[in-house]
Amino acid sequence: MESTHRELKERAWAANLEIPRRGLAIATFGNASAFDAAAGLLAIKPSGVAYESLRPADMVVLDLDGTVVEGALRPSSDTRTHLVLYRALRGLGGIVHTHSTHATGWAQACRAIPILGTTHADHLAEDVPCTALMTEAAAGRDYETETGNQILELFRTRHPLHTPMVLVAGHGPFTWGESVEQAVYHAQVLEEVARMAFITHTLNPGAARLPEHLVRKHFERKHGAAAYYGQR
Repeated sequence: MESTHRELKERAWAANLEIPRRGLAIATFGNASAFDAAAGLLAIKPSGVAYESLRPADMVVLDLDGTVVEGALRPSSDTRTHLVLYRALRGLGGIVHTHSTHATGWAQACRAIPILGTTHADHLAEDVPCTALMTEAAAGRDYETETGNQILELFRTRHPLHTPMVLVAGHGPFTWGESVEQAVYHAQVLEEVARMAFITHTLNPGAARLPEHLVRKHFERKHGAAAYYGQR
Protein backbone atom coordinates (compact mmCIF):
# COMPACT_ATOMS: atom_id res chain seq x y z
CA MET A 1 0.00 0.00 0.00
CA GLU A 2 2.86 2.37 0.75
CA SER A 3 4.18 1.98 -2.80
CA THR A 4 0.68 2.80 -4.14
CA HIS A 5 0.64 5.99 -2.07
CA ARG A 6 4.11 6.96 -3.27
CA GLU A 7 3.33 6.44 -6.95
CA LEU A 8 -0.02 8.25 -6.72
CA LYS A 9 1.58 11.21 -4.94
CA GLU A 10 4.44 11.45 -7.42
CA ARG A 11 2.10 11.31 -10.42
CA ALA A 12 -0.27 13.86 -8.90
CA TRP A 13 2.65 16.14 -8.06
CA ALA A 14 4.08 15.92 -11.59
CA ALA A 15 0.65 16.58 -13.12
CA ASN A 16 0.08 19.63 -10.94
CA LEU A 17 3.42 21.09 -12.01
CA GLU A 18 2.33 20.74 -15.64
CA ILE A 19 -0.64 23.08 -15.07
CA PRO A 20 1.42 26.32 -14.78
CA ARG A 21 4.13 24.93 -17.06
CA ARG A 22 1.57 24.67 -19.87
CA GLY A 23 0.13 28.12 -19.13
CA LEU A 24 -3.15 26.80 -17.76
CA ALA A 25 -3.15 28.61 -14.42
CA ILE A 26 -1.42 31.32 -12.42
CA ALA A 27 -0.63 31.61 -8.69
CA THR A 28 -2.41 28.76 -6.86
CA PHE A 29 -5.30 28.41 -9.33
CA GLY A 30 -6.27 24.89 -10.38
CA ASN A 31 -5.53 21.36 -9.23
CA ALA A 32 -4.94 17.83 -10.48
CA SER A 33 -5.66 14.47 -8.90
CA ALA A 34 -4.45 10.97 -9.74
CA PHE A 35 -6.76 8.01 -9.04
CA ASP A 36 -6.12 4.31 -8.45
CA ALA A 37 -9.49 2.61 -8.98
CA ALA A 38 -8.31 -0.76 -7.69
CA ALA A 39 -7.15 0.76 -4.41
CA GLY A 40 -10.00 3.26 -4.27
CA LEU A 41 -7.54 6.07 -3.56
CA LEU A 42 -6.72 9.44 -5.07
CA ALA A 43 -3.89 11.89 -4.50
CA ILE A 44 -4.60 15.60 -4.94
CA LYS A 45 -2.90 18.97 -4.60
CA PRO A 46 -3.08 20.61 -1.17
CA SER A 47 -5.21 23.75 -0.96
CA GLY A 48 -3.59 27.13 -1.58
CA VAL A 49 0.00 25.92 -1.94
CA ALA A 50 1.98 27.58 -4.73
CA TYR A 51 3.05 25.24 -7.51
CA GLU A 52 6.71 26.17 -7.20
CA SER A 53 6.65 25.10 -3.55
CA LEU A 54 5.01 21.72 -4.08
CA ARG A 55 6.77 18.47 -3.24
CA PRO A 56 5.49 14.91 -3.78
CA ALA A 57 5.18 14.55 0.00
CA ASP A 58 2.71 17.46 0.06
CA MET A 59 0.10 15.56 -1.96
CA VAL A 60 -2.90 14.44 0.06
CA VAL A 61 -4.16 10.85 -0.33
CA LEU A 62 -7.87 10.20 0.28
CA ASP A 63 -10.32 7.35 -0.13
CA LEU A 64 -13.58 7.70 -2.06
CA ASP A 65 -15.43 8.71 1.10
CA GLY A 66 -13.15 11.72 1.36
CA THR A 67 -11.25 10.40 4.38
CA VAL A 68 -7.60 11.49 4.42
CA VAL A 69 -5.41 8.39 4.35
CA GLU A 70 -2.08 10.19 4.19
CA GLY A 71 -0.97 13.80 4.26
CA ALA A 72 -0.59 16.62 6.76
CA LEU A 73 -2.01 19.42 4.60
CA ARG A 74 -5.61 20.29 3.80
CA PRO A 75 -6.60 18.90 0.36
CA SER A 76 -7.75 21.11 -2.50
CA SER A 77 -11.05 22.91 -1.95
CA ASP A 78 -12.25 21.17 -5.13
CA THR A 79 -11.64 17.68 -3.72
CA ARG A 80 -15.34 16.88 -3.29
CA THR A 81 -15.96 17.67 -6.96
CA HIS A 82 -13.24 15.18 -7.91
CA LEU A 83 -14.76 12.59 -5.55
CA VAL A 84 -18.23 12.95 -7.11
CA LEU A 85 -16.78 12.35 -10.57
CA TYR A 86 -14.59 9.39 -9.58
CA ARG A 87 -17.51 7.69 -7.85
CA ALA A 88 -19.88 8.13 -10.79
CA LEU A 89 -17.84 8.06 -14.01
CA ARG A 90 -16.16 4.77 -14.93
CA GLY A 91 -12.68 4.65 -16.38
CA LEU A 92 -11.27 7.88 -14.95
CA GLY A 93 -7.67 7.80 -13.75
CA GLY A 94 -7.13 11.52 -13.32
CA ILE A 95 -8.96 14.86 -13.17
CA VAL A 96 -7.65 18.38 -13.79
CA HIS A 97 -9.32 21.67 -12.97
CA THR A 98 -7.84 24.91 -14.30
CA HIS A 99 -8.80 28.53 -14.83
CA SER A 100 -7.16 28.70 -18.26
CA THR A 101 -8.02 32.00 -19.91
CA HIS A 102 -10.02 31.12 -23.02
CA ALA A 103 -11.83 28.08 -21.63
CA THR A 104 -12.81 30.09 -18.56
CA GLY A 105 -13.99 32.90 -20.83
CA TRP A 106 -16.47 30.52 -22.50
CA ALA A 107 -17.52 29.24 -19.06
CA GLN A 108 -18.12 32.79 -17.84
CA ALA A 109 -20.17 33.44 -20.96
CA CYS A 110 -22.15 30.29 -20.03
CA ARG A 111 -21.60 28.96 -23.53
CA ALA A 112 -20.65 25.56 -24.86
CA ILE A 113 -17.63 25.70 -27.18
CA PRO A 114 -18.96 24.97 -30.69
CA ILE A 115 -17.22 22.38 -32.81
CA LEU A 116 -15.91 24.57 -35.62
CA GLY A 117 -12.87 22.71 -36.90
CA THR A 118 -10.99 19.47 -37.14
CA THR A 119 -8.68 20.13 -34.17
CA HIS A 120 -11.76 20.04 -31.96
CA ALA A 121 -13.18 17.01 -33.78
CA ASP A 122 -9.92 15.09 -33.30
CA HIS A 123 -10.69 15.00 -29.57
CA LEU A 124 -14.48 14.96 -29.22
CA ALA A 125 -17.34 14.71 -31.67
CA GLU A 126 -19.55 17.39 -30.12
CA ASP A 127 -19.45 20.86 -28.64
CA VAL A 128 -17.61 21.11 -25.33
CA PRO A 129 -20.62 21.06 -23.00
CA CYS A 130 -21.31 23.77 -20.43
CA THR A 131 -23.42 23.38 -17.31
CA ALA A 132 -26.18 25.74 -16.27
CA LEU A 133 -25.32 28.38 -13.67
CA MET A 134 -25.64 26.94 -10.19
CA THR A 135 -28.79 28.00 -8.38
CA GLU A 136 -28.71 29.88 -5.09
CA ALA A 137 -30.21 26.86 -3.34
CA ALA A 138 -27.50 24.52 -4.66
CA ALA A 139 -24.71 26.98 -3.80
CA GLY A 140 -26.08 27.11 -0.26
CA ARG A 141 -25.55 23.38 0.13
CA ASP A 142 -22.15 21.69 -0.32
CA TYR A 143 -20.86 23.86 -3.18
CA GLU A 144 -18.12 21.53 -4.42
CA THR A 145 -20.34 18.47 -4.30
CA GLU A 146 -23.04 20.38 -6.19
CA THR A 147 -20.43 21.36 -8.81
CA GLY A 148 -19.79 17.66 -9.36
CA ASN A 149 -23.52 16.97 -9.53
CA GLN A 150 -23.95 19.67 -12.16
CA ILE A 151 -21.29 18.00 -14.29
CA LEU A 152 -22.94 14.60 -13.85
CA GLU A 153 -26.24 16.01 -15.14
CA LEU A 154 -24.51 16.57 -18.49
CA PHE A 155 -23.11 13.04 -18.57
CA ARG A 156 -26.29 11.01 -18.11
CA THR A 157 -26.21 10.26 -21.85
CA ARG A 158 -22.54 10.98 -22.63
CA HIS A 159 -19.53 8.66 -22.54
CA PRO A 160 -17.03 10.43 -20.26
CA LEU A 161 -14.00 9.14 -22.16
CA HIS A 162 -15.43 10.28 -25.50
CA THR A 163 -16.13 13.74 -24.05
CA PRO A 164 -13.30 14.19 -21.54
CA MET A 165 -13.92 17.87 -20.81
CA VAL A 166 -16.63 20.18 -19.54
CA LEU A 167 -17.18 23.83 -18.64
CA VAL A 168 -18.84 24.76 -15.36
CA ALA A 169 -20.82 27.93 -16.02
CA GLY A 170 -19.39 31.02 -14.36
CA HIS A 171 -16.48 29.00 -13.02
CA GLY A 172 -14.13 27.17 -15.35
CA PRO A 173 -13.07 23.90 -17.01
CA PHE A 174 -12.65 20.37 -15.74
CA THR A 175 -10.98 17.65 -17.79
CA TRP A 176 -10.18 14.00 -17.18
CA GLY A 177 -8.73 10.90 -18.77
CA GLU A 178 -7.74 7.31 -18.21
CA SER A 179 -4.65 8.69 -16.47
CA VAL A 180 -3.82 11.98 -14.81
CA GLU A 181 -1.27 12.60 -17.56
CA GLN A 182 -4.05 12.30 -20.15
CA ALA A 183 -6.23 14.63 -18.07
CA VAL A 184 -3.49 17.29 -18.24
CA TYR A 185 -3.23 16.80 -21.99
CA HIS A 186 -6.98 17.28 -22.34
CA ALA A 187 -6.78 20.48 -20.26
CA GLN A 188 -4.24 21.86 -22.73
CA VAL A 189 -6.33 20.72 -25.71
CA LEU A 190 -9.43 22.35 -24.23
CA GLU A 191 -7.66 25.68 -23.79
CA GLU A 192 -6.39 25.57 -27.38
CA VAL A 193 -9.81 24.63 -28.78
CA ALA A 194 -11.39 27.44 -26.73
CA ARG A 195 -8.82 29.92 -28.07
CA MET A 196 -9.36 28.79 -31.67
CA ALA A 197 -13.16 29.06 -31.31
CA PHE A 198 -12.83 32.56 -29.85
CA ILE A 199 -10.62 33.66 -32.76
CA THR A 200 -12.98 32.07 -35.28
CA HIS A 201 -16.04 33.83 -33.82
CA THR A 202 -14.12 37.11 -33.66
CA LEU A 203 -13.25 36.88 -37.36
CA ASN A 204 -16.63 35.48 -38.37
CA PRO A 205 -19.42 35.67 -35.76
CA GLY A 206 -21.62 33.58 -38.05
CA ALA A 207 -19.12 30.73 -38.49
CA ALA A 208 -20.98 27.45 -38.99
CA ARG A 209 -20.45 24.18 -37.15
CA LEU A 210 -18.07 21.76 -38.87
CA PRO A 211 -20.14 19.45 -41.12
CA GLU A 212 -21.00 16.14 -39.48
CA HIS A 213 -19.14 14.02 -42.05
CA LEU A 214 -15.89 15.84 -41.18
CA VAL A 215 -16.61 15.62 -37.45
CA ARG A 216 -17.07 11.85 -37.67
CA LYS A 217 -14.06 11.35 -39.96
CA HIS A 218 -11.67 13.20 -37.68
CA PHE A 219 -13.01 11.72 -34.46
CA GLU A 220 -13.12 8.14 -35.72
CA ARG A 221 -9.66 8.17 -37.27
CA LYS A 222 -8.29 8.70 -33.74
CA HIS A 223 -10.85 6.81 -31.66
CA GLY A 224 -12.57 3.44 -31.84
CA ALA A 225 -12.02 0.14 -33.63
CA ALA A 226 -11.26 1.68 -37.01
CA ALA A 227 -8.79 4.29 -35.73
CA TYR A 228 -5.60 4.58 -37.75
CA TYR A 229 -3.88 7.69 -36.34
CA GLY A 230 -0.54 7.10 -34.61
CA GLN A 231 1.35 3.87 -34.04
CA ARG A 232 -0.12 0.53 -33.07
